[in-house]
Amino acid sequence: MFIIVGLGNPGREYASTRHNVGFMTLDILAQRWDIDIRKKHCRSLLGDGRVVGERIILAAPTTFMNNSGEAVRDLMNFYKCEHDKLILIYDDADIDAGTIRIRSGGSSGTHNGMRSVIYQLGFDDFPRVRIGIGKPQAGRDMMYHVLASPTGEEKDKLTQALSNAADAVEMIVNGKLSEA
Repeated sequence: MFIIVGLGNPGREYASTRHNVGFMTLDILAQRWDIDIRKKHCRSLLGDGRVVGERIILAAPTTFMNNSGEAVRDLMNFYKCEHDKLILIYDDADIDAGTIRIRSGGSSGTHNGMRSVIYQLGFDDFPRVRIGIGKPQAGRDMMYHVLASPTGEEKDKLTQALSNAADAVEMIVNGKLSEA
């Protein structure tokens, strides 16, 4: 079984923001795998399905980003998933917009949502797919940057990055983490 968690903020006003690229990638996976993400459980919206013989749980926490760890902890406690079968997808302002990076573990970096997840779980040895959203323009606040929607060329780059991130998750599920 894999638990695939996209990080973001709940609510319509955040739907297209940079901070919600994790949710957006989950939507792509749900469509590809024909998994409906609507069940409310463990402080998340969940979808449950089978892909390449594996049970897949797609989860979008209904907590706000900085408390995402509470929902992820609840999911891990309920489903008893192995660490390497938990995959997190989230935005990263330390990576250029439109770039993705995959890691098998590590620190939270500057991301408060990941900091919450690692704190609540007590471990950091799980795969993650980081989607670059770039840094804010000079003089702009980071909170404004992550909670704003991308436009123009940046939006195009992020659209491609979301597809690439979904491809990477599929590779991880297929046992190809190092290739991803």
